[in-house]
Amino acid sequence: MKEPIVIIACKVFENLIDLHFPPGEASQIIFMDYGLHRVPKNLKRSLQQEIARIEQPSLIVLGYGLCGNGLDGIQAGKHCLLIPRADDCIAILLGSYQAYTREFENYPGTYYLSKGWLESGSNPLQEYHEYVEKYGQSQAAWLMDQQYQNYRRLALVVHQMEDLEKYRPKALEVAKFCEKWGMKYEEILGSDQYIKRLVEVAFALDSAGEDFIVIPPGGVLRQAQFLRGR
Repeated sequence: MKEPIVIIACKVFENLIDLHFPPGEASQIIFMDYGLHRVPKNLKRSLQQEIARIEQPSLIVLGYGLCGNGLDGIQAGKHCLLIPRADDCIAILLGSYQAYTREFENYPGTYYLSKGWLESGSNPLQEYHEYVEKYGQSQAAWLMDQQYQNYRRLALVVHQMEDLEKYRPKALEVAKFCEKWGMKYEEILGSDQYIKRLVEVAFALDSAGEDFIVIPPGGVLRQAQFLRGR
């Protein structure tokens, strides 16, 4: 009897997973809060807790990248884990590691925005307001310069035109703030190809290839497994 499939994914992928994963094929689908990626240790703890709650041995599909090492050390326990081999959600949102690499080579100093990051308040403008409240305006300005002075582009990645219309005003507000560092604003329409492949591999693990990581029962997910000859 084939083991059940459980999906645990960042909410940023909710629409894509709902669109491409066959209805009724997953025994559980759990979407985690966007904001967990802001503190990687919290992401790791929350994911590990969700994995521990699943009683029946299952294939658990993790809709995450490495996410600031937030997935480093995740234990499979009695389950099998399937994870995209990506540093963060940007490669997944763009559709492939190759698409991410092309963007990086053409615009290495890019800060990416997504609807999840905008909704969770993870962007330079929100960070500045938080720093001002915590440290005062002068210290906040210095901290922001240290973090963002080397960025040259702010790019909003979305998958649907509706999302572009909805999140453009907030993205432009962030872009206006980032003009002080010379960042130019661009919009990128992503691809659902990485998510489509994730769904395909969930039903045929032997087709995982180099774009996915499979952790057998008892195994541990490590940062080194995400490296690609770097």
